[in-house]
Amino acid sequence: MEDSKIIELYFARDEKAIYETQIKYGPYCYAISYNILHNNEDSEECVSDTYLDTWNAIPPHRPSILSTFIGKITRRISIDKYRKLNAKKRANEELELSFDELEECLASDTSVQDKIDEEHLVDSINSFLASIKKEDRKIFVCRYFYFDSIDDITNRFNYSESKVKMILKRTRDKLRDYLIKEGYTI
Repeated sequence: MEDSKIIELYFARDEKAIYETQIKYGPYCYAISYNILHNNEDSEECVSDTYLDTWNAIPPHRPSILSTFIGKITRRISIDKYRKLNAKKRANEELELSFDELEECLASDTSVQDKIDEEHLVDSINSFLASIKKEDRKIFVCRYFYFDSIDDITNRFNYSESKVKMILKRTRDKLRDYLIKEGYTI
């Protein structure tokens, strides 16, 4: 079923919307969640929660790209679950490594407290990503949005591990420089 029709089912409050979402995006959501949690049961629970959150978010939201909208919900729920499960331990080294790698670009002594500042940061990062080469952007998003491992990325793009790591490092450096130019303290 086309995304526009699925969205219309949500607006009509037709429960078939959840079924159609599950059919079309279930494996996609599961992959996002599993990359974060590395646990089948927790990932399945997060995907189920994604359907509920999507049901509650549409309406009033009318996403222009349903897959991205649902992916962001799955990612948020999975990261929240990860943080809850790992409050006292660091079990998922891949996720922690991804966060650590990005920390050099985004870390500062103060956290983003205001919603407007957060939205501006998101806009700045999106503008940066739009300005870089398509392949570099894809690799960056695979690593830092979907939390794909370096091995998964090397297999997907048919690059060596060192090339992927170098692309990620250079992209992080460019992002850090870009954010400094935008006025962020790193």
